[in-house]
Amino acid sequence: MTAKDLKTWDIFCRVIDNYGDIGVCWRLARQLANEYPFEVRLWVDDIRTLAKIWPSAKNTDQQLLEKVDVCVWREDFNTVIAAADVVIEAFACNLPDSYLAAMKRKTTPPHWFNLEYLSAEEWVEGCHGLLSMHPQHGLKKVFFFPGVTAKTGGLLKEASLLNERDLFLANPAQRLDFLKNLDVEPAENELIVSLFGYENTAIASLIDAWIESPTPVLCLVPASKILPSINRHLGQTLNVGDEFARGALRFKVIPFLTQTDYDRLLWACNFNFVRGEDSFVRAQWAAKPFIWHIYPQDEDIHITKLDAFLHHYLEGLNPTLQSSITTFWHEWNQGLDCSKSWNNCLADLKNLQQHSQNWCESLSSLGDLVSNMVRSCD
Repeated sequence: MTAKDLKTWDIFCRVIDNYGDIGVCWRLARQLANEYPFEVRLWVDDIRTLAKIWPSAKNTDQQLLEKVDVCVWREDFNTVIAAADVVIEAFACNLPDSYLAAMKRKTTPPHWFNLEYLSAEEWVEGCHGLLSMHPQHGLKKVFFFPGVTAKTGGLLKEASLLNERDLFLANPAQRLDFLKNLDVEPAENELIVSLFGYENTAIASLIDAWIESPTPVLCLVPASKILPSINRHLGQTLNVGDEFARGALRFKVIPFLTQTDYDRLLWACNFNFVRGEDSFVRAQWAAKPFIWHIYPQDEDIHITKLDAFLHHYLEGLNPTLQSSITTFWHEWNQGLDCSKSWNNCLADLKNLQQHSQNWCESLSSLGDLVSNMVRSCD
């Protein structure tokens, strides 16, 4: 049986890490349903979090969204009669026992993937594609790792994404209309920055650098976990729709955006601060300079993961810019004063922009995660 014969796909997702888990799974489900002749069902345990990134989602047990059958995954899961031809267990979320039994009953065992979190660490290449046997049912599970090298599964990217981005950037009026819909009117010489992150004490030094910046800065902050850190330093209580100006800096708090609009925000800005996994991936496809706030872990394990990505991302850059970016990313992720390293990156923004485009082209040559997953079913 080839991939084209595998008509039904089930994706299981538990919402644990803010919007990251459902963000990845929802993009995955939509791409499978819209680019392939598959019937796609997404099982998610928190429909309200999905509604934050896709507002048309209703608080109901089952609904059809973007050709995806979205079902609420409840603790007393016992509703499935037949398992799908392909099953994706997102981030080791553990499939329900009754569903595993349904998989075992199939005449032809389903293709079973455990979709792992994105990592650029060297060991991932050796683990991508490895098999594991379920001790009770004897079903085989494949570990599928997103990544930024040819020996991994690639990154999520819809077939039309880069063309949509290029059309958006080629039309200045479309960019201005998008920003106007967010109640944002940039000045001609402003550096537009999007700021999406976790709580971070480093924001204080960054705000001070922006206030004193020789280049005017317009910072667009989607309502998120970093806003309280901003408010504490400014002595304000900024909420959605509020604007604050001091020195060369203008802050504008914008609503939490849908996935579609968030992509456009990344395209519309000159520099993007992102966090977690989903926005991290989309920033790379935006081909704009960015910085990643990786999810903090005990004993600074996340810094090892950060450095593993930087090892690939900085390859080919001149040593001075490599040093500036590395220092900036480390200081931002460790809550340290990053004003000097920001200014160093800003001074070489043109080269950083070119590098961002080169990096995007390199990633695109690896294929995308969905296509690579479908192809692996052959």
